[in-house]
Amino acid sequence: MGPGPLIPPGGWPGDPAGPGTPVAGSAAEVADLAAGAGTLDELAARQSVCRACPRLVAWREEVAVVRRRSFRDEPYWGRPIPGWGAARPQLLIVGLAPAAHGGNRTGRIFTGDRSGDFLFASLYRCGWAEKPTSIALGDGQRLLGARMVAAVRCAPPDNKPEPAERDSCAPWLTAELRLVAADLRVIVCLGGFAWQAIWPVLGHCGFALPRPRPAFGHGTEIGLRNPQAPAEVLLIGCYHPSQQNTFTGRVTPAMLDAIFARARAAGGLDVRKPRT
Repeated sequence: MGPGPLIPPGGWPGDPAGPGTPVAGSAAEVADLAAGAGTLDELAARQSVCRACPRLVAWREEVAVVRRRSFRDEPYWGRPIPGWGAARPQLLIVGLAPAAHGGNRTGRIFTGDRSGDFLFASLYRCGWAEKPTSIALGDGQRLLGARMVAAVRCAPPDNKPEPAERDSCAPWLTAELRLVAADLRVIVCLGGFAWQAIWPVLGHCGFALPRPRPAFGHGTEIGLRNPQAPAEVLLIGCYHPSQQNTFTGRVTPAMLDAIFARARAAGGLDVRKPRT
């Protein structure tokens, strides 16, 4: 196939958007369109065509057109990555942002790179995913009682979103959390950026926030009053399964499995022996 034009909204298997999906072109429009989405499907469609941050739009599309040599003959998504997974999740997994040649290529968060391979293997072993691998949007993979979101929906240069980009994107996460909060029991934040990004979102959604705010750490836990349900939501910190962390042993399969087994227990689900 080689480098070529981007596939328009509606052109991918399982694409949530279409030619008529409204497009946010500014932070104010993000806030309006996020607040006005009445369903997760509508929200995901609007997330997936956002153009509010010029630097991120330029980067994600440049990467998608030029492409890495190893993926030169594959199509690239080249758009924001919407939330994905169960419509009534007990577990919400929050990450940083899609990778340039991972989610930005495949159309699904934590899919198409080694970090995603590491994560999905653990989710499968712990009963949160139907398959041990995630290939691309439309591959038949399903999350079981879980949903994945990114604090920033577009792949950023050097994997470093700017504060203004994080803030512009936050209404998408706020709207998504509101739509799933009634059934939610656990939130796992992968990495310090996701941990910092989730606190203002929780506040906007009516969760009672502790003061002082707990510092991020692997296995850090804090119970939060859920404004939409009688049971608390347990917030858990987890080191990000980046290649740097997994190659150096800072994050091991056993450590990740322990986090997601803890999430099952906190959600009142069976804590099973990890599958192999």
